[in-house]
Amino acid sequence: MSTKTEQLSTRHLLGIKDLNENDIQLILDTAANFKEVLNRPIKKVPSLRDITIANVFFENSTRTRLSFELAEKRLSADTINFAASSSSVSKGETLIDTVNNILAMKVDMIVMRHPYAGAGIFLSKHVEAQIVNAGDGAHEHPTQALLDSFSIRERHGDMAGRKVAIIGDILHSRVALSNILCLQKQGAEVMVCGPTTLIPKYIKSLGVKVEHDLRKALNWCDVANMLRIQLERQDIAYFPSLREYSMLYGLNKEILDSLDKEITIMHPGPINRGVEITSDVADSSHSIILDQVENGVAVRMAVLYLLAAKRG
Repeated sequence: MSTKTEQLSTRHLLGIKDLNENDIQLILDTAANFKEVLNRPIKKVPSLRDITIANVFFENSTRTRLSFELAEKRLSADTINFAASSSSVSKGETLIDTVNNILAMKVDMIVMRHPYAGAGIFLSKHVEAQIVNAGDGAHEHPTQALLDSFSIRERHGDMAGRKVAIIGDILHSRVALSNILCLQKQGAEVMVCGPTTLIPKYIKSLGVKVEHDLRKALNWCDVANMLRIQLERQDIAYFPSLREYSMLYGLNKEILDSLDKEITIMHPGPINRGVEITSDVADSSHSIILDQVENGVAVRMAVLYLLAAKRG
C-alpha cells in the first residue's frame, strides 16, 4: 500500500460524505487487524497511551457509548465521560462553552452524540480538538455505517455489486443516510423500502432504488438492514399503528423461508422484537446482528487510531 493511502484524508470523522473510498478501505482493513487483537488473550495495545478522549453524549446511548469506551480502553487512551442530562447543559450552558470547558482539561479528541444535525460540523469549526460524530440527529452515524460495511464484507467478501436493502424508518434514520453513502462509495447497489410516509422525498437524488413492497425488496437484495421505528423522533403519526406496520414491513421466519435465496439480516439496534423483526429471525443463522456489535469495537478502534495519526 502506498504512503498516500495509509493516512485518512480528514482530521475529523463528521460523516461518511467526508470520506473517500481509500479512507473507507483503510478503516476497514485497520479494523480487521484490531479484530485479531481483540481475539487474543491480552486485548490491549498501547497505541493511544498519551491521548485523552472525551465521550460527550447529549442523547441517550448504550451500545454506541459502551462500544466507544471499550475501543478507547483497548487502545490505552485516557477517557472521560460526559452525560448532558446530569451536566450544566441542563442549566442552559451552550455547546461551545461545554466543550471548551472539557478542552481546558487538555482533551485531544471528542466523541460526540447530539440531537441536532450538523452539531459535530459546527463544533469542528470552533475548537481545536478532533471530533468523532457518534450520531447527530437524523443526519449521520458514520461509525455505524462503517461497522455495517465491515460486517457485510466479513460475510460476503467484496462489496462491489452487492445488493443491500435498507428497510423501515428511513426518514428519521441517521443510520440510513450514512449507510447509503458508505455502500455506494464501495460500489454496492442500495434500495430503500418502507411506507411512503417514512421515505424522504429527496432520497432518489442519492441514486437509490425505492420499493414499498417488503417481499420484492427482500427478493432483490443480498443483505437486508432492518431499521428500528424511531417513535421518539416522530412528532406526528406516520402510520396507523405498530401492529399494521409490523404486518406490512415486519420480517418474520415465514417470509424469510419463502424467499428464492438466502439473505443476510442486519439491524443497528436496539431491536423492537415483534415490530420490525421477530425473535426467530433475529436469532437465526441468517442474522449477523451480534457480529455487528462485536465488530463495532474493532471499527471504532480503527477510527480513533487513524485519526490520532492526523493530530496537529
